[in-house]
Amino acid sequence: MMANLFSTFDPSTNILNFPINWLSSFMGLLILPMTFWLIPSRMMVVWINVMKILHKEFKTLLGSFNHKGSTFMFISLFTFILFNNFMGLFPYVFTSSSHMTMTLSLALPLWLSFMMFGWINHTQHMLAHLVPQGTPPMLMPFMVCIETISNMIRPGTLAVRLTANMIAGHLLLTLLGSTGLKMNPSLIIVLIITQLLLLMLEFAVSIIQSYVFAILSTLYSSEVI
Repeated sequence: MMANLFSTFDPSTNILNFPINWLSSFMGLLILPMTFWLIPSRMMVVWINVMKILHKEFKTLLGSFNHKGSTFMFISLFTFILFNNFMGLFPYVFTSSSHMTMTLSLALPLWLSFMMFGWINHTQHMLAHLVPQGTPPMLMPFMVCIETISNMIRPGTLAVRLTANMIAGHLLLTLLGSTGLKMNPSLIIVLIITQLLLLMLEFAVSIIQSYVFAILSTLYSSEVI
């Protein structure tokens, strides 16, 4: 019996007081040797095509900021978040992407690096970004405050969006699963079908949220030029 509904997300598994929940984030390293085969598998061919599509899209979004290899940082970010989201769909596997500790650790350094690069190398352009084009002179002080606040909360919105979406689906699955013991046997089939549909929805959400995180990071980086 859970004392708290959110206790399913607590990193409580440990061996000799060493927390092993976060090791699920590094299990992707186990599949890296597969990429070094001379003849790639069908799964690797599909993943290579996905990376090519992402590379073209990120290259378009970056525009003039696009340097050789700059898209691979965002492709790696997408891959890392996607893997962690998928790992959380397995039973009894710790969902690391549902914790602000991880999501904010990804969003904050990216945003800080973009801001530092922009303000140091393109100060005039960054100041011009604070006042949208065509703003009346009377509204300029207010627009500077609004744009500054919206810029400051970007890493928080990135982190909270990913965390909230991952928590919401898992909580719904947990709530429905906990009611199965008290339901009539005739309704168990309906519950199982509902759980499977929600699992498919979570599968789609895992992909979409990884894509949204990577796309928004790319857009934020393209604004500093």
